[in-house]
Amino acid sequence: MQESLEQKAWWGYIEADLKELLKESQKLSAITSGWEEKFHDYAFVVFPAAKAYEGFLKKLFLDLGFISEEDYFGKRFRVGKALNPNLETDLRNESVYDKLVGFCGGKELADQLWDTWRLSRNLIFHWFPKERNAITLEEARQRCNMILDSLDAAFKECKIER
Repeated sequence: MQESLEQKAWWGYIEADLKELLKESQKLSAITSGWEEKFHDYAFVVFPAAKAYEGFLKKLFLDLGFISEEDYFGKRFRVGKALNPNLETDLRNESVYDKLVGFCGGKELADQLWDTWRLSRNLIFHWFPKERNAITLEEARQRCNMILDSLDAAFKECKIER
C-alpha cells in the first residue's frame, strides 16, 4: 500500500469505519516487517482490508441500485454469492455480477471484483483440508494492494459521486 489512502478518489465516498479498517491493514503491513518473530500465516494483515472491501462493495451495490436497502442493512445478503459468475441459473436474479457486466458493458470489472473477493477474502478467511491457504507477509501485502486496486477500478468504472 504505497500511495496514501487519503489521496484515493474513493476516500471521501467510504464511511469512517471502513477508512479505519484500511488504515489498520496498512499499519499491520508496515509493523510486521520489523518483527523478529515470523508467522505461519499473515492473513491477519489482510482481514481488516477484506472487511472494508465487503463494506465498500455493499455500499457500491446499493448506490448503483443493484441491491435494496433491506439487502444493505440486513444480515442475509452475501457479497460472494452475488458476485459469483458461476451462480446457478435459478439464482441469477440475485446476481450483482450480471448487473455489473450490463452496467459496465463487459466482464472486466465484474471479474476483477470477483477475483479480488475470492483471493483476498474467501480463500484467506476459510480453511479447507488439503489446501494451503496460509499466506506470507509479501502475499498479504499483494492481497491488500489487490483490494485497493479493485476499489480504484470500481470507483472509476462505476463513476460514483462522492
